[in-house]
Amino acid sequence: MSRKRKFEELFFTWLMRSSLAVAATVLLLILGVIFWRGIGALSWEMISQPPQGAFYLGGGGGVLNAIVGSLYLATGSTLVAALLAVPVVLYLHGYLGSGRRASLVRLSLDIMWGIPSIVYGAFAFALMIFLGLRASLLAGIIALALVVLPIMARTFDEVVTLAPRQLRETTFALGATRLEFLGILLRQTVPGLLTAVLLAFGRGIGDAASVLFTAGYTNDMPGSLLEPVASLPLAIFFQLGTPFPEVQARAHASALILTVIILVISLLANLSLTRLGRNVIR
Repeated sequence: MSRKRKFEELFFTWLMRSSLAVAATVLLLILGVIFWRGIGALSWEMISQPPQGAFYLGGGGGVLNAIVGSLYLATGSTLVAALLAVPVVLYLHGYLGSGRRASLVRLSLDIMWGIPSIVYGAFAFALMIFLGLRASLLAGIIALALVVLPIMARTFDEVVTLAPRQLRETTFALGATRLEFLGILLRQTVPGLLTAVLLAFGRGIGDAASVLFTAGYTNDMPGSLLEPVASLPLAIFFQLGTPFPEVQARAHASALILTVIILVISLLANLSLTRLGRNVIR
């Protein structure tokens, strides 16, 4: 190996390791700051009770309404997105293949992925005004579903692309129909689908812009699909906007709760891919 090639290899190895170290350091700094500022205000009361009285002025209570509301919003939007994303991806691989129309669908999903979530919120808000609806859990689910749909679809699409080509050839050689092939393909890619669902759920539970004008905000627990609902990102935003140090400390505690939820979801996504992927043909 020449000196030039050896120098290039050492340089790019150092560059990759440095990039990894910077990314890990930034993550640790974020987690450290949130933990340091939030752990002191975190209590069982914050997790187990909704706001009471003048909560945003330093009163008692917690953010249980926002925790439950975020779970409702993320769960509902993920289910709606899954009902759309799974058929789209299976149709791409079962009927369109790698042609021009398939590329157009993937390009559309990539564009949707790049659109800011506030744009989806504005679109859903305009649709609500046109239909004469008010801010509600249902409107928030619809707006958030638009945000997580391309994430789930493109993630699942990449997983299905990694399925072995022999699976298609063997299935059709045995006389299976195209629909039966899609059923086999879906069972083969279940770990990837579960990972895509969890990633979309984690993205949905942490989004604030799309639900700001669609889901509204309330101190009450979620009652029905047609009532406003609170969310953790907006609870953090409103608490940080107050001039009271005690309430601002609660905002960091709420951020800590949200961060822990997202970390758990990320670990579950990784676990599903490694554990369930053991029985997948490669």
